[in-house]
Amino acid sequence: MSERAAVTGGRAPPFGLWERMLANRYLRAKRTQGGVALISVISFIGIMLAVATLIIVMSVMNGFRSELLGRILGFQGHVFVTGGVLDGPGREAAAARILKVPGVTQAAGIIEAQAIAIGPSQITGALVRGIGPKDLADTKLVSGNITAGSLRTFGQGEYGGDVVILGARLAQQLGVAPGDTVTLISPAGGATAFGGTPLQKTYTVGATFQVGMSQYDQAYIYMPLSQAQLFFDREDTADAIEVRVQDPDHAGRMIAAISKAAGPAALVSDWTTRDASFWGALQVERSVMRLILMLLVAIAAMNIISGLVMLVKNKGRDIAILRTMGAGQGSILRIFFMAGASIGALGTLAGLAVGVVFCLNIDPIQTAVEYVTGQAVFSSDVYYLSRVPAKVDWLEVLVIVSWALGMSFLATLPPAWRASRLDPVEALRYE
Repeated sequence: MSERAAVTGGRAPPFGLWERMLANRYLRAKRTQGGVALISVISFIGIMLAVATLIIVMSVMNGFRSELLGRILGFQGHVFVTGGVLDGPGREAAAARILKVPGVTQAAGIIEAQAIAIGPSQITGALVRGIGPKDLADTKLVSGNITAGSLRTFGQGEYGGDVVILGARLAQQLGVAPGDTVTLISPAGGATAFGGTPLQKTYTVGATFQVGMSQYDQAYIYMPLSQAQLFFDREDTADAIEVRVQDPDHAGRMIAAISKAAGPAALVSDWTTRDASFWGALQVERSVMRLILMLLVAIAAMNIISGLVMLVKNKGRDIAILRTMGAGQGSILRIFFMAGASIGALGTLAGLAVGVVFCLNIDPIQTAVEYVTGQAVFSSDVYYLSRVPAKVDWLEVLVIVSWALGMSFLATLPPAWRASRLDPVEALRYE
């Protein structure tokens, strides 16, 4: 006998072959133990569905945030510079210095103001963004989604010319197309002896764009910056220098460097503070949903306790015999722990497979559901997006799987510990 065997008294090592064999045998369904088998199946299905649901819901919420973040930040920008630096030639110099900051991809002065748009079909309010021709071309979310016309004539002519770019839904609402004219009325026009008067001017529609979000496609008009300064009586100033960076999630870390480059007269903020309430609400909703669904996983794992308690009760005689043959309390605990943990592990793996496959094929699933029901599952008028997005975050999937396995293992401990403390004399007394 080896030194190790002598120390352990000749017993098999923990989680050895015979312990795994007994755990596997106890999991097999028998006619006399139909209740135990049924509860085990229910536990397996419950954990599988809970894990799959958690993965699907969190992936959809991640996809929704990613799509929304990409479209909003692709349209508006990531960091905004305001203050005294916006007046006169200092604005262009500040933008040039900001553009040299590592990680900055674009810096441009913009004007954003409200106007009234008049077309052949309707009169409606609109948001006018004044921007330079090169900067508009660099805004790929807009320049890469031109539905009609082109940007070729945008910014050409005196004071930037009279060509504007409309959102596709806004153009449709006004009843105009590229080549047609649209009349804009500025609430803050020129000053007269009797006070400010609205300024009205007719522009030519050069192109229409569609970025896939109704709030942009139905409200925005792009105008050359020089023309916007003239139309809104801004003289030689802008509302902000809009800055885009390589990684929008880390825009806050670049505020110090951008502020230093812009100068002491600049006020710098990022997109998280500009729309803090909106993004904060999304984050809270995501965190609360994760917590609720994790509790559902824990509840599903608790079903393992019921099945394992019944299994321990049915196997009392077997436990007593094993104890009299020399099996220690630790061996009995490990046998029933493996029996219960196997249900949780298999259910978690099945849920992982179902959730990931569902997320990776969510577009065909949405198409099939819409075909069967005849209705749009994800209306862009309500949700801003036209499809259900899903982005699998593998780190979050790892957390979900770890949580499910942890809850499953934890649920097996009380009945397994009870089995290990069973008195063989009491168990065999009435046999």
